[in-house]
Amino acid sequence: MTRARKSNGGGLRASLGPGLVWAATAVGVSHLVQSTRAGALYGFLLVAVVLAANLLKYPFFEFGPRYAAATGRSLVEGYRRLGRWAVAIYFLLTIATMFTVVGAVTFVTGSLATQLFGRALFGTTLGPFGYSAALLGLCALILIPGRYPLLDRLIKVIIVVLTLSTLAAVVIAATASRVPVPHFEPPTVFSGAGFAFLIALVGWMPSAIDISVWHSLWTLERAKQTGHRPRLSEALFDFNLGYVGTTILALLFLALGALVLHGSGQEIPASGSAFAAHLVSAYTEALGDWSRPLILVAAFTTMFSTTLACTDAFPRVLRRTSEILFPKLTRGGATTDWLYWSWMALLISGSLLLISVFLGRLTLMVDVATTLSFLTAPILGWFNYRAVTSSDMPSGTTPPFWLRLLAWVGLTFSATFSLLFLIWRFFIR
Repeated sequence: MTRARKSNGGGLRASLGPGLVWAATAVGVSHLVQSTRAGALYGFLLVAVVLAANLLKYPFFEFGPRYAAATGRSLVEGYRRLGRWAVAIYFLLTIATMFTVVGAVTFVTGSLATQLFGRALFGTTLGPFGYSAALLGLCALILIPGRYPLLDRLIKVIIVVLTLSTLAAVVIAATASRVPVPHFEPPTVFSGAGFAFLIALVGWMPSAIDISVWHSLWTLERAKQTGHRPRLSEALFDFNLGYVGTTILALLFLALGALVLHGSGQEIPASGSAFAAHLVSAYTEALGDWSRPLILVAAFTTMFSTTLACTDAFPRVLRRTSEILFPKLTRGGATTDWLYWSWMALLISGSLLLISVFLGRLTLMVDVATTLSFLTAPILGWFNYRAVTSSDMPSGTTPPFWLRLLAWVGLTFSATFSLLFLIWRFFIR
């Protein structure tokens, strides 16, 4: 199989983008909420868990850009070559998780917006739900004219602001003096609550396996935008840049929680608005009132980038899977842009409905979403492995031995802990 290439001479620079969009999607609830909670509850104890999760999930995320660059097709096509049953399973898993995912990230973003912009906006009083609805509407408007090109440009700006503001906050927190609560006793990881939190933490660390498929689609969209089909080395450099960045940011948010909240005697509230207010006030109390804008900008840009990317990604993958499962939709070469917008409308409506149900229970919604992602990870990880080790891959593009071995270790870990969690949840708890 030969690889036809079309290039405008952009090379590596033209290939950069999908990895940063992936990073902006990954750096969201998993970092701002879960990593911060990990540091607040257990200090630096879970650093090894965060690093292990990033290491063991690395192959399955890497397989997305690898497959796209090597074959010129998305992972959805890779699933199709396994059989339509694989596409159907992915389709059902996506529908089963998309409302909790978008609902969780949007609700956190809306809660932070109340702190950043206040409840009175343009003469209207908005709470977390109102801001959530407004933000999802804004995401739809942003995606109407440019879709991927505009998403790509915005994310590059957001990720720079996020990284610089978060790094500055950690440096300041590390140099600030803080007196812990006397006789503070941190909770133990070796308990039912500790085990459940570990599952929720790993479930979205650095993110759900689903976004490996999104990454493959964004790689193809970037190629259309620039006219340059990336070489495998270029696509992997772009991915690794984003992946290393998300790992560092996860550790930075954990450090913020450990340096500012651990040992303070404060508990993270369950409601969205209370969580956002508590998070910001805890940091400003420790670092000074001047740091409030810095913390708010870092937190809000973290979550808005994730909300924007998810609002594009779910309709994008559901459009393609719908075309495969229901070929009559494309009969006669008919355009299916309407599918993208139909799925987006359903996604926004269902997510807002879920948010209205979980008002006042932010952490519960986050834990439900991350746990679902943890339980589906072995299935999607196996699909990704099969796709990049199939005969579709041109010679010299299949994963090296060490990466295949790491994938098997990750699959074993993911499947084992998913099984243990189900046993604990339904038979022991």
